[in-house]
Amino acid sequence: MTGGEPGAAADFPLHVLREYALIADGERGALIGPRGDIAWLCAPSWHSDAVFSTLIGGGGQYAVTPAQEPFVWGGSYEEGSLIWRSRWVTTSQILECRDALAFPGDAGTAVVLRRIRAVDGDTSVRVALDPRAGFGRYRLSRPRRHDDGTWTGRCGPLYLRWTGAPEAVRQSGGGLHALIEVPGGQYRDLSLEISDRPLRARCPEPEQAWSATEEAWRQAVPTITGTLADRDARHAYTVLRGLTSAGGGMVAGATTSLPERVQAGRNYDYRYAWIRDQCYAGQAVAAVGPHPLLDDALGFVTDRLLADGPKLRPAYTVDGAPVPDERTLDLAGYPGGVDKVGNWVNQQFQLDSLGESLNLFAAAARHDLLDTDHWRAVETAVAAITERGREPDAGIWELDNQRWTHSRLTCVSGLRAVAAHAPAAQGSRWTQLADRVLADAATDCLHPSGRWQRAPGDERVDAALLIPGIRGAVPGDDPRTRATLDAVLDELGQDGYVYRFRQDGRPLEEAEGAFLLCGFTTALALHQQGREAEANRWFERNRAACGSPGLFAEEYDVTQRQLRGNLPQAFVHALLLETAQRLAGPWPGPRP
Repeated sequence: MTGGEPGAAADFPLHVLREYALIADGERGALIGPRGDIAWLCAPSWHSDAVFSTLIGGGGQYAVTPAQEPFVWGGSYEEGSLIWRSRWVTTSQILECRDALAFPGDAGTAVVLRRIRAVDGDTSVRVALDPRAGFGRYRLSRPRRHDDGTWTGRCGPLYLRWTGAPEAVRQSGGGLHALIEVPGGQYRDLSLEISDRPLRARCPEPEQAWSATEEAWRQAVPTITGTLADRDARHAYTVLRGLTSAGGGMVAGATTSLPERVQAGRNYDYRYAWIRDQCYAGQAVAAVGPHPLLDDALGFVTDRLLADGPKLRPAYTVDGAPVPDERTLDLAGYPGGVDKVGNWVNQQFQLDSLGESLNLFAAAARHDLLDTDHWRAVETAVAAITERGREPDAGIWELDNQRWTHSRLTCVSGLRAVAAHAPAAQGSRWTQLADRVLADAATDCLHPSGRWQRAPGDERVDAALLIPGIRGAVPGDDPRTRATLDAVLDELGQDGYVYRFRQDGRPLEEAEGAFLLCGFTTALALHQQGREAEANRWFERNRAACGSPGLFAEEYDVTQRQLRGNLPQAFVHALLLETAQRLAGPWPGPRP
Protein backbone atom coordinates (compact mmCIF):
# COMPACT_ATOMS: atom_id res chain seq x y z
CA MET A 1 0.00 0.00 0.00
CA THR A 2 1.40 3.36 -1.00
CA GLY A 3 -1.41 5.87 -0.83
CA GLY A 4 -2.35 6.15 2.85
CA GLU A 5 -6.05 5.32 2.81
CA PRO A 6 -7.02 2.13 0.97
CA GLY A 7 -7.91 2.91 -2.60
CA ALA A 8 -5.98 6.20 -2.76
CA ALA A 9 -4.90 7.35 -6.20
CA ALA A 10 -1.26 6.47 -5.51
CA ASP A 11 -2.28 2.79 -5.30
CA PHE A 12 -3.18 2.89 -8.98
CA PRO A 13 -0.44 4.66 -10.93
CA LEU A 14 -0.82 5.26 -14.66
CA HIS A 15 0.36 2.64 -17.12
CA VAL A 16 1.50 2.65 -20.72
CA LEU A 17 -1.47 2.57 -23.07
CA ARG A 18 -0.89 -0.96 -24.31
CA GLU A 19 -1.91 -2.29 -20.85
CA TYR A 20 -5.42 -0.78 -20.80
CA ALA A 21 -8.52 -2.72 -21.83
CA LEU A 22 -11.75 -1.15 -23.10
CA ILE A 23 -15.27 -2.00 -22.06
CA ALA A 24 -18.00 -0.17 -23.97
CA ASP A 25 -21.74 -0.28 -24.60
CA GLY A 26 -22.10 2.02 -27.61
CA GLU A 27 -22.98 5.09 -25.53
CA ARG A 28 -19.77 5.37 -23.50
CA GLY A 29 -16.58 3.44 -22.76
CA ALA A 30 -14.22 2.76 -19.85
CA LEU A 31 -10.52 1.93 -19.73
CA ILE A 32 -9.40 -0.61 -17.14
CA GLY A 33 -5.81 -0.86 -15.97
CA PRO A 34 -3.81 -3.93 -14.88
CA ARG A 35 -4.71 -3.44 -11.22
CA GLY A 36 -8.43 -3.50 -11.97
CA ASP A 37 -8.73 0.28 -11.81
CA ILE A 38 -11.13 2.12 -14.11
CA ALA A 39 -9.00 5.10 -15.12
CA TRP A 40 -11.46 6.58 -17.62
CA LEU A 41 -15.25 6.76 -17.96
CA CYS A 42 -17.41 9.61 -19.23
CA ALA A 43 -21.11 9.57 -18.41
CA PRO A 44 -23.79 9.65 -19.46
CA SER A 45 -22.39 9.96 -23.01
CA TRP A 46 -19.07 9.69 -24.83
CA HIS A 47 -18.55 13.46 -24.87
CA SER A 48 -19.83 14.08 -21.33
CA ASP A 49 -17.52 15.10 -18.52
CA ALA A 50 -15.63 12.19 -17.01
CA VAL A 51 -16.60 10.49 -13.76
CA PHE A 52 -13.28 8.63 -13.60
CA SER A 53 -10.45 10.60 -15.20
CA THR A 54 -7.15 9.69 -13.54
CA LEU A 55 -5.94 8.83 -17.06
CA ILE A 56 -5.48 12.56 -17.77
CA GLY A 57 -4.76 13.76 -14.24
CA GLY A 58 -8.33 14.16 -13.02
CA GLY A 59 -10.07 12.46 -10.12
CA GLY A 60 -12.19 9.40 -9.55
CA GLN A 61 -11.43 5.73 -9.00
CA TYR A 62 -13.31 2.47 -9.25
CA ALA A 63 -10.91 -0.38 -8.57
CA VAL A 64 -11.15 -4.08 -7.85
CA THR A 65 -7.66 -5.37 -7.10
CA PRO A 66 -6.14 -8.34 -5.26
CA ALA A 67 -5.54 -7.82 -1.58
CA GLN A 68 -2.62 -10.23 -1.66
CA GLU A 69 0.60 -9.03 -3.20
CA PRO A 70 2.73 -9.60 -5.18
CA PHE A 71 0.67 -10.57 -8.20
CA VAL A 72 1.02 -10.57 -11.97
CA TRP A 73 -1.69 -9.50 -14.39
CA GLY A 74 -3.17 -10.84 -17.58
CA GLY A 75 -6.54 -10.81 -19.23
CA SER A 76 -8.60 -11.41 -22.34
CA TYR A 77 -11.91 -10.62 -23.97
CA GLU A 78 -14.67 -13.16 -24.19
CA GLU A 79 -14.99 -14.01 -27.86
CA GLY A 80 -17.15 -11.64 -29.89
CA SER A 81 -17.71 -9.18 -27.04
CA LEU A 82 -16.18 -6.38 -25.01
CA ILE A 83 -16.57 -8.39 -21.83
CA TRP A 84 -13.11 -8.26 -20.28
CA ARG A 85 -11.63 -10.74 -17.81
CA SER A 86 -8.74 -9.49 -15.71
CA ARG A 87 -6.77 -12.43 -14.33
CA TRP A 88 -4.32 -12.15 -11.48
CA VAL A 89 -1.89 -14.81 -10.30
CA THR A 90 -0.51 -14.38 -6.79
CA THR A 91 2.07 -16.55 -5.09
CA SER A 92 -0.70 -18.84 -3.83
CA GLN A 93 -3.82 -18.49 -5.99
CA ILE A 94 -5.60 -17.24 -9.10
CA LEU A 95 -8.50 -14.79 -9.14
CA GLU A 96 -10.44 -12.99 -11.84
CA CYS A 97 -12.65 -9.98 -12.31
CA ARG A 98 -15.12 -10.04 -15.17
CA ASP A 99 -15.95 -6.52 -16.37
CA ALA A 100 -18.52 -5.08 -18.77
CA LEU A 101 -20.80 -2.16 -19.38
CA ALA A 102 -24.34 -3.51 -19.58
CA PHE A 103 -25.00 -3.87 -23.31
CA PRO A 104 -26.62 -2.39 -25.29
CA GLY A 105 -26.24 0.83 -23.37
CA ASP A 106 -29.00 3.17 -22.29
CA ALA A 107 -28.38 6.73 -23.47
CA GLY A 108 -28.83 8.25 -20.01
CA THR A 109 -27.58 5.53 -17.67
CA ALA A 110 -24.30 3.62 -17.53
CA VAL A 111 -24.26 0.27 -15.72
CA VAL A 112 -20.81 -1.05 -14.81
CA LEU A 113 -20.90 -4.80 -14.12
CA ARG A 114 -18.04 -6.40 -12.20
CA ARG A 115 -17.88 -10.05 -11.11
CA ILE A 116 -15.10 -11.12 -8.74
CA ARG A 117 -14.33 -14.86 -8.99
CA ALA A 118 -12.12 -16.90 -6.67
CA VAL A 119 -10.73 -19.44 -9.12
CA ASP A 120 -8.82 -21.83 -6.87
CA GLY A 121 -9.36 -21.03 -3.21
CA ASP A 122 -10.69 -18.39 -0.85
CA THR A 123 -9.63 -14.92 -1.86
CA SER A 124 -9.97 -11.32 -0.84
CA VAL A 125 -9.95 -8.17 -2.94
CA ARG A 126 -9.75 -4.48 -2.20
CA VAL A 127 -12.56 -2.46 -3.73
CA ALA A 128 -12.42 1.33 -3.94
CA LEU A 129 -15.25 3.46 -5.32
CA ASP A 130 -14.56 7.18 -5.38
CA PRO A 131 -16.46 8.84 -8.25
CA ARG A 132 -15.49 12.40 -9.16
CA ALA A 133 -17.85 13.83 -11.77
CA GLY A 134 -16.90 16.82 -13.90
CA PHE A 135 -13.31 15.61 -14.44
CA GLY A 136 -12.79 15.60 -10.68
CA ARG A 137 -14.75 18.68 -9.63
CA TYR A 138 -17.53 16.86 -7.75
CA ARG A 139 -17.12 14.30 -4.99
CA LEU A 140 -19.64 11.68 -3.97
CA SER A 141 -22.10 13.47 -1.72
CA ARG A 142 -24.60 12.11 0.75
CA PRO A 143 -23.69 8.42 0.29
CA ARG A 144 -26.34 6.36 2.02
CA ARG A 145 -26.41 2.65 2.79
CA HIS A 146 -29.90 1.21 2.62
CA ASP A 147 -31.27 -1.76 4.56
CA ASP A 148 -30.62 -4.11 1.63
CA GLY A 149 -26.93 -3.13 1.52
CA THR A 150 -27.30 -0.90 -1.54
CA TRP A 151 -25.48 2.43 -1.60
CA THR A 152 -26.90 5.56 -3.25
CA GLY A 153 -25.61 9.09 -3.62
CA ARG A 154 -25.09 12.10 -5.84
CA CYS A 155 -21.98 13.15 -7.68
CA GLY A 156 -22.45 16.63 -9.08
CA PRO A 157 -25.34 16.38 -11.57
CA LEU A 158 -25.28 12.57 -11.58
CA TYR A 159 -27.18 9.95 -9.60
CA LEU A 160 -25.32 6.83 -8.44
CA ARG A 161 -26.32 3.45 -7.05
CA TRP A 162 -23.92 0.68 -6.05
CA THR A 163 -24.89 -2.87 -5.13
CA GLY A 164 -22.90 -5.87 -3.99
CA ALA A 165 -20.70 -4.29 -1.31
CA PRO A 166 -22.79 -3.85 1.85
CA GLU A 167 -19.63 -4.06 3.98
CA ALA A 168 -18.15 -0.94 2.36
CA VAL A 169 -17.26 1.97 4.62
CA ARG A 170 -16.96 5.69 3.95
CA GLN A 171 -13.50 7.16 3.54
CA SER A 172 -12.58 10.48 5.13
CA GLY A 173 -11.41 11.85 1.79
CA GLY A 174 -14.59 10.78 0.05
CA GLY A 175 -15.72 7.60 -1.57
CA LEU A 176 -16.24 4.06 -0.30
CA HIS A 177 -13.89 1.18 0.39
CA ALA A 178 -14.43 -2.52 1.07
CA LEU A 179 -12.34 -5.61 1.67
CA ILE A 180 -14.42 -8.35 0.06
CA GLU A 181 -13.94 -12.01 0.85
CA VAL A 182 -14.94 -14.56 -1.80
CA PRO A 183 -14.95 -18.31 -1.00
CA GLY A 184 -13.08 -20.58 -3.38
CA GLY A 185 -14.97 -21.42 -6.55
CA GLN A 186 -17.59 -18.70 -5.95
CA TYR A 187 -18.09 -15.14 -7.10
CA ARG A 188 -19.38 -11.76 -5.95
CA ASP A 189 -21.25 -9.35 -8.24
CA LEU A 190 -20.88 -5.58 -8.07
CA SER A 191 -23.14 -3.27 -10.06
CA LEU A 192 -22.64 0.49 -10.37
CA GLU A 193 -25.30 2.66 -12.03
CA ILE A 194 -24.49 6.23 -13.09
CA SER A 195 -27.31 8.33 -14.52
CA ASP A 196 -28.25 11.87 -15.43
CA ARG A 197 -31.72 11.29 -14.00
CA PRO A 198 -33.16 9.74 -10.81
CA LEU A 199 -32.74 5.97 -10.93
CA ARG A 200 -35.71 3.62 -11.05
CA ALA A 201 -36.80 2.10 -7.77
CA ARG A 202 -35.54 -1.40 -8.41
CA CYS A 203 -31.92 -2.39 -8.99
CA PRO A 204 -31.21 -4.64 -11.98
CA GLU A 205 -30.46 -8.22 -10.96
CA PRO A 206 -26.81 -9.02 -11.78
CA GLU A 207 -27.57 -12.42 -13.28
CA GLN A 208 -30.20 -10.90 -15.53
CA ALA A 209 -27.90 -8.02 -16.53
CA TRP A 210 -25.04 -10.38 -17.33
CA SER A 211 -27.28 -12.72 -19.34
CA ALA A 212 -28.78 -9.83 -21.30
CA THR A 213 -25.32 -8.41 -22.02
CA GLU A 214 -23.94 -11.75 -23.19
CA GLU A 215 -26.93 -12.33 -25.49
CA ALA A 216 -26.82 -8.79 -26.87
CA TRP A 217 -23.17 -9.23 -27.84
CA ARG A 218 -23.96 -12.56 -29.48
CA GLN A 219 -26.61 -10.84 -31.57
CA ALA A 220 -24.48 -7.78 -32.36
CA VAL A 221 -21.25 -9.36 -33.57
CA PRO A 222 -21.40 -11.70 -36.58
CA THR A 223 -19.13 -14.65 -37.14
CA ILE A 224 -16.39 -13.54 -39.53
CA THR A 225 -14.51 -16.23 -41.44
CA GLY A 226 -12.40 -16.54 -44.55
CA THR A 227 -10.14 -13.59 -43.74
CA LEU A 228 -6.40 -13.59 -43.29
CA ALA A 229 -6.88 -13.25 -39.51
CA ASP A 230 -10.43 -14.23 -38.49
CA ARG A 231 -10.04 -13.69 -34.76
CA ASP A 232 -8.48 -10.24 -35.10
CA ALA A 233 -11.00 -9.25 -37.78
CA ARG A 234 -13.91 -10.19 -35.56
CA HIS A 235 -12.37 -8.39 -32.62
CA ALA A 236 -11.97 -5.28 -34.79
CA TYR A 237 -15.67 -5.45 -35.67
CA THR A 238 -16.47 -5.85 -31.96
CA VAL A 239 -14.48 -2.74 -31.04
CA LEU A 240 -16.25 -0.75 -33.78
CA ARG A 241 -19.60 -1.92 -32.45
CA GLY A 242 -18.66 -0.88 -28.93
CA LEU A 243 -17.82 2.60 -30.21
CA THR A 244 -21.13 2.98 -32.11
CA SER A 245 -24.19 4.51 -30.44
CA ALA A 246 -27.81 3.50 -30.94
CA GLY A 247 -28.23 6.39 -33.39
CA GLY A 248 -25.44 5.07 -35.60
CA GLY A 249 -22.78 7.63 -34.68
CA MET A 250 -19.36 6.04 -34.07
CA VAL A 251 -16.77 7.90 -32.01
CA ALA A 252 -13.31 8.15 -33.56
CA GLY A 253 -11.79 7.23 -30.19
CA ALA A 254 -12.90 6.58 -26.63
CA THR A 255 -10.56 9.09 -25.00
CA THR A 256 -9.24 12.64 -25.17
CA SER A 257 -5.84 14.30 -24.90
CA LEU A 258 -3.62 11.22 -25.04
CA PRO A 259 -0.43 12.48 -26.67
CA GLU A 260 0.66 11.45 -30.14
CA ARG A 261 4.15 12.65 -29.27
CA VAL A 262 5.53 13.62 -25.86
CA GLN A 263 5.21 17.37 -25.27
CA ALA A 264 4.64 18.00 -28.98
CA GLY A 265 1.28 19.69 -28.51
CA ARG A 266 -0.61 17.11 -30.59
CA ASN A 267 -3.36 16.20 -28.14
CA TYR A 268 -6.96 16.04 -29.34
CA ASP A 269 -10.43 15.04 -28.22
CA TYR A 270 -11.66 12.15 -30.38
CA ARG A 271 -14.91 11.38 -28.55
CA TYR A 272 -16.94 12.48 -31.59
CA ALA A 273 -18.14 10.98 -34.85
CA TRP A 274 -15.95 11.97 -37.79
CA ILE A 275 -17.68 11.54 -41.15
CA ARG A 276 -14.48 10.22 -42.72
CA ASP A 277 -13.91 7.62 -40.00
CA GLN A 278 -17.55 6.55 -40.14
CA CYS A 279 -17.16 5.98 -43.88
CA TYR A 280 -13.96 3.98 -43.39
CA ALA A 281 -15.77 1.75 -40.91
CA GLY A 282 -18.78 1.29 -43.18
CA GLN A 283 -16.62 0.39 -46.17
CA ALA A 284 -14.63 -2.09 -44.08
CA VAL A 285 -17.80 -3.79 -42.86
CA ALA A 286 -19.18 -3.86 -46.41
CA ALA A 287 -16.10 -5.84 -47.45
CA VAL A 288 -17.07 -8.69 -45.12
CA GLY A 289 -20.86 -8.54 -45.51
CA PRO A 290 -24.04 -6.47 -45.10
CA HIS A 291 -23.73 -6.42 -41.33
CA PRO A 292 -25.55 -3.94 -39.03
CA LEU A 293 -22.60 -1.56 -38.63
CA LEU A 294 -22.88 -0.80 -42.36
CA ASP A 295 -26.48 0.28 -41.83
CA ASP A 296 -25.39 2.41 -38.86
CA ALA A 297 -22.74 4.24 -40.87
CA LEU A 298 -25.08 4.65 -43.82
CA GLY A 299 -27.86 6.10 -41.67
CA PHE A 300 -25.63 8.51 -39.76
CA VAL A 301 -23.91 9.91 -42.86
CA THR A 302 -27.21 10.17 -44.73
CA ASP A 303 -28.82 12.17 -41.94
CA ARG A 304 -25.88 14.56 -41.70
CA LEU A 305 -25.75 15.16 -45.47
CA LEU A 306 -29.47 15.78 -45.75
CA ALA A 307 -29.34 18.17 -42.79
CA ASP A 308 -26.23 20.15 -43.73
CA GLY A 309 -25.56 19.58 -47.43
CA PRO A 310 -22.53 21.58 -48.66
CA LYS A 311 -21.97 22.80 -45.09
CA LEU A 312 -21.33 19.22 -43.90
CA ARG A 313 -19.15 19.36 -40.80
CA PRO A 314 -16.14 17.07 -40.51
CA ALA A 315 -17.40 15.73 -37.16
CA TYR A 316 -20.46 15.67 -34.89
CA THR A 317 -21.39 14.30 -31.51
CA VAL A 318 -22.78 10.78 -31.77
CA ASP A 319 -26.31 12.21 -31.63
CA GLY A 320 -25.64 14.55 -34.55
CA ALA A 321 -25.08 17.79 -32.62
CA PRO A 322 -22.15 20.18 -33.24
CA VAL A 323 -18.85 19.34 -31.57
CA PRO A 324 -18.21 21.69 -28.63
CA ASP A 325 -15.36 24.16 -28.95
CA GLU A 326 -11.97 23.19 -27.59
CA ARG A 327 -11.10 24.10 -24.00
CA THR A 328 -8.64 23.04 -21.32
CA LEU A 329 -9.46 21.60 -17.90
CA ASP A 330 -6.57 22.70 -15.66
CA LEU A 331 -5.48 19.08 -15.20
CA ALA A 332 -2.01 17.57 -15.43
CA GLY A 333 -2.90 15.47 -18.47
CA TYR A 334 -1.56 12.03 -19.35
CA PRO A 335 2.24 12.14 -18.98
CA GLY A 336 3.62 14.00 -21.97
CA GLY A 337 0.21 15.39 -22.91
CA VAL A 338 -2.23 18.09 -21.93
CA ASP A 339 -5.92 18.27 -20.98
CA LYS A 340 -8.15 19.25 -23.89
CA VAL A 341 -11.84 18.61 -24.46
CA GLY A 342 -13.86 19.74 -27.45
CA ASN A 343 -12.32 20.11 -30.88
CA TRP A 344 -11.49 22.93 -33.26
CA VAL A 345 -12.64 20.74 -36.20
CA ASN A 346 -15.85 22.80 -36.07
CA GLN A 347 -14.05 25.56 -37.95
CA GLN A 348 -12.89 23.34 -40.80
CA PHE A 349 -14.06 22.21 -44.23
CA GLN A 350 -12.82 18.75 -45.23
CA LEU A 351 -13.58 18.04 -48.87
CA ASP A 352 -12.54 14.41 -48.71
CA SER A 353 -15.48 13.68 -46.36
CA LEU A 354 -17.80 14.21 -49.32
CA GLY A 355 -15.83 11.79 -51.47
CA GLU A 356 -15.63 9.18 -48.72
CA SER A 357 -19.40 9.50 -48.22
CA LEU A 358 -19.88 8.56 -51.88
CA ASN A 359 -17.51 5.61 -51.45
CA LEU A 360 -19.64 4.49 -48.51
CA PHE A 361 -22.86 4.75 -50.53
CA ALA A 362 -21.27 2.76 -53.36
CA ALA A 363 -20.18 0.04 -50.91
CA ALA A 364 -23.74 -0.13 -49.58
CA ALA A 365 -25.14 -0.22 -53.12
CA ARG A 366 -23.16 -3.38 -53.78
CA HIS A 367 -25.31 -4.95 -51.05
CA ASP A 368 -28.50 -3.38 -52.48
CA LEU A 369 -29.03 -1.25 -49.37
CA LEU A 370 -29.74 2.19 -50.84
CA ASP A 371 -33.25 3.62 -50.56
CA THR A 372 -34.73 6.96 -51.64
CA ASP A 373 -33.22 8.97 -48.77
CA HIS A 374 -29.80 7.47 -49.42
CA TRP A 375 -29.95 8.50 -53.07
CA ARG A 376 -31.02 11.99 -52.03
CA ALA A 377 -27.93 12.11 -49.83
CA VAL A 378 -25.79 10.94 -52.76
CA GLU A 379 -27.15 13.76 -54.91
CA THR A 380 -26.52 16.22 -52.07
CA ALA A 381 -22.89 15.10 -51.80
CA VAL A 382 -22.37 15.35 -55.57
CA ALA A 383 -23.88 18.85 -55.57
CA ALA A 384 -21.58 19.85 -52.71
CA ILE A 385 -18.52 18.60 -54.61
CA THR A 386 -19.68 20.58 -57.66
CA GLU A 387 -20.09 23.70 -55.52
CA ARG A 388 -17.03 23.44 -53.29
CA GLY A 389 -14.63 21.08 -55.07
CA ARG A 390 -12.13 23.80 -55.97
CA GLU A 391 -12.02 25.34 -52.49
CA PRO A 392 -9.00 24.84 -50.25
CA ASP A 393 -9.76 22.50 -47.35
CA ALA A 394 -8.12 21.20 -44.19
CA GLY A 395 -7.57 17.74 -45.66
CA ILE A 396 -7.38 14.32 -44.04
CA TRP A 397 -4.73 15.41 -41.52
CA GLU A 398 -6.66 18.60 -40.61
CA LEU A 399 -3.86 21.03 -41.36
CA ASP A 400 -3.89 24.46 -43.00
CA ASN A 401 -6.29 25.04 -45.87
CA GLN A 402 -4.82 24.00 -49.21
CA ARG A 403 -6.06 22.28 -52.33
CA TRP A 404 -4.94 18.94 -50.97
CA THR A 405 -4.46 16.26 -53.60
CA HIS A 406 -5.88 13.51 -51.40
CA SER A 407 -9.13 15.44 -50.92
CA ARG A 408 -9.66 15.97 -54.64
CA LEU A 409 -8.72 12.41 -55.63
CA THR A 410 -11.02 11.03 -52.94
CA CYS A 411 -13.89 12.90 -54.58
CA VAL A 412 -12.86 11.34 -57.89
CA SER A 413 -12.96 7.83 -56.41
CA GLY A 414 -16.31 8.46 -54.73
CA LEU A 415 -17.90 9.86 -57.88
CA ARG A 416 -16.67 6.95 -60.00
CA ALA A 417 -17.76 4.36 -57.45
CA VAL A 418 -21.31 5.63 -56.98
CA ALA A 419 -21.77 6.41 -60.69
CA ALA A 420 -21.51 2.68 -61.38
CA HIS A 421 -24.75 2.14 -59.44
CA ALA A 422 -26.73 5.12 -60.76
CA PRO A 423 -29.03 5.31 -63.78
CA ALA A 424 -27.02 5.62 -66.99
CA ALA A 425 -27.57 9.34 -67.68
CA GLN A 426 -26.93 10.37 -64.08
CA GLY A 427 -23.94 8.07 -63.79
CA SER A 428 -22.47 9.56 -66.95
CA ARG A 429 -22.72 13.09 -65.53
CA TRP A 430 -21.03 12.03 -62.32
CA THR A 431 -18.26 10.26 -64.22
CA GLN A 432 -17.69 13.40 -66.27
CA LEU A 433 -17.46 15.43 -63.06
CA ALA A 434 -14.90 12.93 -61.76
CA ASP A 435 -12.88 13.32 -64.95
CA ARG A 436 -12.86 17.10 -64.54
CA VAL A 437 -11.73 16.94 -60.92
CA LEU A 438 -9.00 14.46 -61.85
CA ALA A 439 -7.79 16.61 -64.71
CA ASP A 440 -7.73 19.63 -62.42
CA ALA A 441 -5.61 17.76 -59.86
CA ALA A 442 -3.26 16.55 -62.57
CA THR A 443 -2.50 20.11 -63.65
CA ASP A 444 -0.93 21.17 -60.35
CA CYS A 445 -0.46 18.11 -58.12
CA LEU A 446 1.78 15.84 -60.18
CA HIS A 447 5.38 15.66 -59.03
CA PRO A 448 8.06 15.85 -61.76
CA SER A 449 8.83 12.18 -61.01
CA GLY A 450 5.33 11.17 -62.10
CA ARG A 451 3.81 10.51 -58.66
CA TRP A 452 1.15 12.47 -56.85
CA GLN A 453 2.34 15.14 -54.43
CA ARG A 454 0.56 16.52 -51.37
CA ALA A 455 -0.65 19.86 -52.76
CA PRO A 456 0.22 22.36 -55.52
CA GLY A 457 2.87 24.02 -53.36
CA ASP A 458 4.02 20.93 -51.46
CA GLU A 459 6.08 18.39 -53.40
CA ARG A 460 6.32 15.84 -50.59
CA VAL A 461 4.68 12.46 -50.90
CA ASP A 462 1.91 11.57 -48.43
CA ALA A 463 0.83 8.07 -47.43
CA ALA A 464 -2.81 9.20 -47.64
CA LEU A 465 -2.35 9.40 -51.42
CA LEU A 466 -2.50 5.59 -51.51
CA ILE A 467 -6.17 5.61 -50.50
CA PRO A 468 -7.71 7.12 -53.67
CA GLY A 469 -5.77 4.63 -55.78
CA ILE A 470 -7.15 1.75 -53.74
CA ARG A 471 -10.67 3.19 -54.09
CA GLY A 472 -10.42 3.59 -57.86
CA ALA A 473 -9.74 7.27 -58.48
CA VAL A 474 -7.25 6.09 -61.09
CA PRO A 475 -6.56 2.50 -62.16
CA GLY A 476 -4.05 0.36 -60.32
CA ASP A 477 -1.88 0.12 -63.42
CA ASP A 478 -1.81 3.89 -63.90
CA PRO A 479 1.85 5.04 -63.73
CA ARG A 480 0.87 7.68 -61.17
CA THR A 481 -0.55 5.02 -58.85
CA ARG A 482 2.55 2.85 -59.07
CA ALA A 483 4.94 5.76 -58.71
CA THR A 484 3.11 7.00 -55.61
CA LEU A 485 3.27 3.58 -53.97
CA ASP A 486 6.98 3.27 -54.72
CA ALA A 487 7.62 6.72 -53.26
CA VAL A 488 5.67 5.92 -50.08
CA LEU A 489 7.62 2.70 -49.58
CA ASP A 490 10.94 4.41 -50.27
CA GLU A 491 10.44 7.68 -48.39
CA LEU A 492 7.89 6.89 -45.67
CA GLY A 493 8.27 3.18 -44.98
CA GLN A 494 10.54 1.95 -42.21
CA ASP A 495 10.80 -1.35 -40.35
CA GLY A 496 7.48 -2.52 -41.82
CA TYR A 497 5.59 0.62 -40.72
CA VAL A 498 4.56 3.76 -42.58
CA TYR A 499 4.68 7.41 -41.55
CA ARG A 500 2.16 9.95 -42.86
CA PHE A 501 4.60 12.36 -44.49
CA ARG A 502 8.05 13.72 -43.80
CA GLN A 503 7.56 16.51 -41.27
CA ASP A 504 11.04 18.05 -41.58
CA GLY A 505 14.66 17.07 -41.91
CA ARG A 506 14.66 14.85 -38.83
CA PRO A 507 14.46 11.05 -39.06
CA LEU A 508 10.83 9.99 -39.46
CA GLU A 509 10.55 8.37 -36.05
CA GLU A 510 11.75 11.51 -34.25
CA ALA A 511 8.90 13.64 -35.61
CA GLU A 512 5.98 11.31 -34.84
CA GLY A 513 4.96 7.69 -34.54
CA ALA A 514 4.22 5.37 -37.42
CA PHE A 515 0.62 5.77 -38.57
CA LEU A 516 -1.16 2.42 -38.42
CA LEU A 517 -3.93 3.47 -40.81
CA CYS A 518 -1.24 4.06 -43.42
CA GLY A 519 0.39 0.70 -42.71
CA PHE A 520 -2.82 -1.14 -43.57
CA THR A 521 -3.50 0.97 -46.65
CA THR A 522 0.04 0.19 -47.82
CA ALA A 523 -0.75 -3.51 -47.53
CA LEU A 524 -3.91 -2.95 -49.61
CA ALA A 525 -1.97 -1.00 -52.25
CA LEU A 526 0.59 -3.79 -52.54
CA HIS A 527 -2.21 -6.33 -52.84
CA GLN A 528 -3.74 -4.28 -55.64
CA GLN A 529 -0.41 -4.49 -57.48
CA GLY A 530 -0.24 -8.27 -57.05
CA ARG A 531 2.71 -8.05 -54.65
CA GLU A 532 1.16 -10.57 -52.26
CA ALA A 533 4.13 -11.54 -50.13
CA GLU A 534 4.94 -7.90 -49.42
CA ALA A 535 1.30 -7.10 -48.70
CA ASN A 536 1.09 -9.92 -46.17
CA ARG A 537 4.29 -8.83 -44.45
CA TRP A 538 3.04 -5.24 -44.04
CA PHE A 539 -0.30 -6.50 -42.76
CA GLU A 540 1.25 -8.82 -40.19
CA ARG A 541 3.69 -6.19 -39.00
CA ASN A 542 1.00 -3.60 -38.39
CA ARG A 543 -1.57 -5.89 -36.82
CA ALA A 544 1.01 -6.73 -34.16
CA ALA A 545 1.22 -3.06 -33.09
CA CYS A 546 -1.21 -3.41 -30.18
CA GLY A 547 -1.23 -4.36 -26.53
CA SER A 548 -2.43 -7.65 -25.09
CA PRO A 549 -6.11 -6.51 -25.17
CA GLY A 550 -5.76 -6.20 -28.95
CA LEU A 551 -6.53 -2.47 -29.05
CA PHE A 552 -4.87 -0.09 -31.51
CA ALA A 553 -4.06 3.56 -30.98
CA GLU A 554 -3.59 6.01 -33.82
CA GLU A 555 0.21 5.82 -33.88
CA TYR A 556 2.90 3.34 -32.92
CA ASP A 557 6.31 4.21 -31.55
CA VAL A 558 8.42 1.68 -33.42
CA THR A 559 11.56 2.14 -31.33
CA GLN A 560 9.87 1.80 -27.92
CA ARG A 561 7.07 -0.49 -29.17
CA GLN A 562 4.47 1.71 -27.50
CA LEU A 563 1.03 2.97 -28.50
CA ARG A 564 0.65 6.72 -29.06
CA GLY A 565 -2.52 8.81 -29.26
CA ASN A 566 -6.10 8.17 -28.23
CA LEU A 567 -7.19 4.62 -27.46
CA PRO A 568 -8.75 2.79 -29.16
CA GLN A 569 -8.69 4.47 -32.58
CA ALA A 570 -11.68 3.36 -34.65
CA PHE A 571 -10.29 3.81 -38.14
CA VAL A 572 -7.28 1.58 -37.41
CA HIS A 573 -9.60 -1.25 -36.41
CA ALA A 574 -11.68 -0.58 -39.53
CA LEU A 575 -8.68 -0.86 -41.86
CA LEU A 576 -7.46 -4.00 -40.08
CA LEU A 577 -10.86 -5.56 -40.71
CA GLU A 578 -10.91 -4.57 -44.38
CA THR A 579 -7.30 -5.57 -45.03
CA ALA A 580 -7.75 -8.96 -43.39
CA GLN A 581 -10.70 -9.60 -45.70
CA ARG A 582 -9.23 -8.30 -48.95
CA LEU A 583 -5.83 -9.96 -48.61
CA ALA A 584 -7.52 -13.35 -48.25
CA GLY A 585 -8.75 -13.27 -51.87
CA PRO A 586 -8.06 -11.76 -55.27
CA TRP A 587 -8.19 -7.99 -55.67
CA PRO A 588 -11.77 -6.99 -56.55
CA GLY A 589 -11.83 -5.50 -60.02
CA PRO A 590 -9.13 -4.83 -62.62
CA ARG A 591 -5.61 -5.52 -61.54
CA PRO A 592 -2.23 -4.60 -63.02
